[in-house]
Amino acid sequence: MLAASRVSSLSSQVAKQAVWVAGQRKAALSVVKRRGNVSVRSVQSVAQTDRDTITRLLYSIGTKREVERHLRIFSSSSHPSQPAKFAVIKVGGAVLDQIDELALSLSFLYRVGLYPVVLHGAGPQLNGIIESEGVIPDYIDGIRVTDAKTLQIARRVFLEQNLKLVGALEKLGTRARPITSGVFTADYLDKEKYRLVGNITRVDKRPIEASIRAGALPILTSLAETPDGQILNVNADIAAGELAKELEPMKIVFLNEKGGMFHGVTGEKLDVINLDEEYEDLMKEPWVKYGTKLKLREFKELLDHLPRSSSVAVISADNLQRELFTDSGAGTLIRRGYRLFKHNSIESVGADRFRQVIHDRDPEVQSGVSSVTSVLSDLQKTPYTIYGDEPLDAVAIVTHPEGEVPIMTKLLASRSGVLNNVVDNVFNAIKKDHRKLFWTAKVDDDNRSWHFERADGSFTRAGKSLFWYGVQDVAEVQKIVKDFEAKGRLERAYLPVGPSAPPQRAFPGATRSYSTLARRQVPSGSRGYATAATSQPTSTEPKRLALIGARGYTGQALATLLSGHPYIDLTHVSSRQLAGYPLQGYTKSSITHSNLSVEDVERMEKDGEVDAWVMALPNGVCKPFVDAIDRGAKVRSSGESSVIVDLSADYRFESGWKYGLPELYGRDDIRKSKRISNPGCYATSTQLLIAPLVKYVNHACGPTVFGISGYSGAGTVTGTSDADGKPTTVPKVTPESLAGGFRPYSLTDHIHEREAGRHLTSLLADPTNPIKVAFIPSVAPWFSGIISTLSIPLSEKVTARDIAALYEEKYGGEKLIHIKAAVPGLSDIENKHGWTVGGFQVHSEGDRAVVVGGLDNLLKGAATQCLQNLNLTLGYDEYDGIPID
Repeated sequence: MLAASRVSSLSSQVAKQAVWVAGQRKAALSVVKRRGNVSVRSVQSVAQTDRDTITRLLYSIGTKREVERHLRIFSSSSHPSQPAKFAVIKVGGAVLDQIDELALSLSFLYRVGLYPVVLHGAGPQLNGIIESEGVIPDYIDGIRVTDAKTLQIARRVFLEQNLKLVGALEKLGTRARPITSGVFTADYLDKEKYRLVGNITRVDKRPIEASIRAGALPILTSLAETPDGQILNVNADIAAGELAKELEPMKIVFLNEKGGMFHGVTGEKLDVINLDEEYEDLMKEPWVKYGTKLKLREFKELLDHLPRSSSVAVISADNLQRELFTDSGAGTLIRRGYRLFKHNSIESVGADRFRQVIHDRDPEVQSGVSSVTSVLSDLQKTPYTIYGDEPLDAVAIVTHPEGEVPIMTKLLASRSGVLNNVVDNVFNAIKKDHRKLFWTAKVDDDNRSWHFERADGSFTRAGKSLFWYGVQDVAEVQKIVKDFEAKGRLERAYLPVGPSAPPQRAFPGATRSYSTLARRQVPSGSRGYATAATSQPTSTEPKRLALIGARGYTGQALATLLSGHPYIDLTHVSSRQLAGYPLQGYTKSSITHSNLSVEDVERMEKDGEVDAWVMALPNGVCKPFVDAIDRGAKVRSSGESSVIVDLSADYRFESGWKYGLPELYGRDDIRKSKRISNPGCYATSTQLLIAPLVKYVNHACGPTVFGISGYSGAGTVTGTSDADGKPTTVPKVTPESLAGGFRPYSLTDHIHEREAGRHLTSLLADPTNPIKVAFIPSVAPWFSGIISTLSIPLSEKVTARDIAALYEEKYGGEKLIHIKAAVPGLSDIENKHGWTVGGFQVHSEGDRAVVVGGLDNLLKGAATQCLQNLNLTLGYDEYDGIPID
């Protein structure tokens, strides 16, 4: 109880400290508004400090890694096109009586950049007023019969409670928008029986998304309207469920005063309920009845309509942070889960499915240290068991030669397996079968604490750790380790052989168990596990970015992408034509276009006002700004220059700049560079097409690429002003001008020929014999998307199967590259963030191959690739802020 009380107190303290910081920010806002042009930079700076400080406060309720992981996952769950994917929070009427605690918790989420959709009831408040006015509440089947008088009171109470919550949030500096109508459409549930009670038939999410895009938390009531405009009362729990079905958020949170669901006999809080595994047995339990049975049935029906990555949490308002940002949680977690399996052969799992899991998730395979074939070959040398769930969201391999101590050689999970804690279920199944177990992990594992919490002991040396449970005696550990070494069962680097310190005891922690086994509250407890060891530690420190040249399509696409980035804040956008007008498409904050001069840029770099610059300017225009940044950096007090990513062709041939195509030319070099040239859109697709085949290039007759791009690739020009006098942006080439066809242009000596040939040559064993690429572009009447067809004469004969295998080998582990058998079409690439390749063919004589690839010229061909490069050079995960198609 003491531990539980302390956790609750900590969560409350964190929220209050966060709002104290927010109060400072609000004061700062009021000050900078009086300071003219300085205000935008000052507000942004304070906002970054605000978010960073609050994130650090979270470390008091969980480990830094688990907090940052949850924050990163939640921050990336939403996208500007779908901004309401984080959470739906249903607030019970009784919780509204704790308005200050509730507002603190919601304001906390707002301060770390998360926008939950909040829907509240008002049952207790409504009952109190109805009774005071002499109306006796009437219920049938647990549903409030709502006559005209009751509905009139209900409308007033809902509005009062809604504005009360909005006011409490605004008082804390958190923007909130009351939404009391326009979301729910309903028919009468049973007009004769329940009167003015609704059954929701439609949810309009547009008011909700508009609120979030405007930077305000949407606060909803559960009133609905018929198509004819009659207002109907709807149960708030049902309204929250229908809202969740429409939005498909990661979390559906039900806030109540109890803080969870409880065992009907022992009275202990239920920690986690895995519906697929436990639902049928739970419903047969004698203590599961009445309200508990109804809630379980409703939760199952809700989650059956949602992706398996969604889960329900029942929690109190003061423990909301701990529930969301720690692995152990604090309330009751309800998830679908899957039934677990264990098999003693790959065939029982499905050979192709199992190979794909190894290929996609094994860190050693992804890093090139091992291969799928070698993993499968090693597996056949000893008896083993494969543990997992039906969709293979979590897979573990345990080797157990007869009479020897078992070793868990692999533990691989998908993102869904991590989010839904399938890994813990699999590990618990292993513990049921094996009293002793050894396993390994690298020190830079994304959640190293998970291993320590499940181990009785550990040994770490040279960045690698050996863990075990079930063995308490040091002498026995030493004997087992010597046996592992003698038989080669574990890599020697993991073993404490030779001079070393004695094994150290780890402190065991709590884990979430099945719902019928309520757990003790232990602050170091854990629900989840992150499987893939990352080769580089990633940062979560907020950074500031300035975008020079924001009028064009690429600048607009990048601003939209940055809205979903958890750590990069866009603080300045410069456009000569749009100066003074607000930036559209960026939802984190309100930004007004400026017209930064070369002198402004030099001063900003000198003063350290931004951490990175993106140049989205036409070819030949960038150099004066780059020179200004270089001059400013020389006199900068920190002595360190900001990052520059140039989207033009100006620096793609400069030796002092890193060419930023991460899939081909080295991520480590990009991480170390502060001057990055972003490849061209056509050039990206061309190089990705040719790279797997460079050793087969016939230098006497080089490759030819025929590319067709949507008209956005031709760029923009300033159009006529709109009704408000704002200049418009129009395409340089209109679809009408193409008359339904496409237009070839720059038939020879296109700059992308030289760009692709120069960089592909660096992949050759002998770069003194350069690759010459022929490239013919055309513009087409669709908006965005490039389809590139490669025709490459081969230096030796190969088959189409060989060609496809080369692409699999080259790109199999890349998250933004998709390989398919068929020829990619426009639907495979338009509005997608990756590159797709397929249609592998070889001429009947075996001496020429044809392959088709494609990408969206504004995304992987420009903005998405720019964000990859920014992430790498600023120390973030490469894919932060990038929706993985």
